[in-house]
Amino acid sequence: MATPAEGAPVVGVLALQGDVLEHLRALRRVGADAREVRTRGQLDAVDALVLPGGESTTIGRLLEVFDLLDPVRDRVRAGMPVLGTCAGMILLATSLDQDRPQPLIGVLDVQVRRNAFGRQRESFDVELTVPELGEPPVDVSFIRAPVVTEVRAEDVEVLAEVELGPVLVRQGHVWAAAFHPELTGDDRLHAAFVGSLRRVTG
Repeated sequence: MATPAEGAPVVGVLALQGDVLEHLRALRRVGADAREVRTRGQLDAVDALVLPGGESTTIGRLLEVFDLLDPVRDRVRAGMPVLGTCAGMILLATSLDQDRPQPLIGVLDVQVRRNAFGRQRESFDVELTVPELGEPPVDVSFIRAPVVTEVRAEDVEVLAEVELGPVLVRQGHVWAAAFHPELTGDDRLHAAFVGSLRRVTG
């Protein structure tokens, strides 16, 4: 594994459940100093955070168990950049299109529907057009993926959408993708996120 360059952004990956290793590898490939985050001390040591795909209710409960839900929310509200993918998008949303409550970080002004494309057997890979990331289309995986059903603030940018609705959005320093960009080897979303950190911290 290559050593990060001096001054590389320190990006944590929430390592409670989900695709942690895949995100660490992708972040390192694009030049970040990527580290696992399981404790408050580890959270305090990073410049930005990735919330990986996995099971959103499980991750939410573990955030409470590890006493990280409020600290993560406070850091993001104070300006820490964050990228949530799949379950991470669900956790970042301010509300869900469901009756059953679950723990949310709640910093992205959208409503999200879980499992919008179906269950595990309906998972698929697709080439997704993301003008922000250039050509060719981005190779991504949708696995029990959510979708944005309502955008609730004017400053939420829709960066990519499919027939069901937006699947990649950004609100200032908060990025959220319905898909898994870490599984296909196409690192452009990670590179764009890390590049935004360099512009802020450089």
